[in-house]
Amino acid sequence: MSGDQTDGQRETWRPARESRSQRAWTPGQRKKARSIRATFTSSVLVMEALVLVFFGLAMFGANRGTTMAPWILTISLVLAVVAILDCALVRKPVGLWIGWAIQILLVASAFIEYTMAIVGVGFGLAWWYAVTKGGQIDRENVQRAEAEARWREEHPDGA
Repeated sequence: MSGDQTDGQRETWRPARESRSQRAWTPGQRKKARSIRATFTSSVLVMEALVLVFFGLAMFGANRGTTMAPWILTISLVLAVVAILDCALVRKPVGLWIGWAIQILLVASAFIEYTMAIVGVGFGLAWWYAVTKGGQIDRENVQRAEAEARWREEHPDGA
């Protein structure tokens, strides 16, 4: 019996409760690469969702006596939920298009509150940067992984 085994059942270094991916893991196994663009764009969308919630609440309070106050609150809360749900779609082109639509609507909110122009343009620039730079980093990571795989094939002994 090896020093890492207990009754031949499982290794002593493994935690008592493991997820399916943890149980399937073996030493030396390569980790699946994460998309940097998806991470960047999801971060922007979550921050926008927070801004949309607070914008809706502020506009509801500022326009409390009018008939448009509940509409502004409802629309901003729905957009916040869409932004959060879009985080699951940003790996696909439809997710990026939904993100662009949210950017346009955020800038358009300046017609309700003029200071939202600054916020909308700022988030629009952050979204543009997340999409372009994140995509560039993802492409570079794929090229690096391919070069590393070629090197491993050429040097099987690791030297």
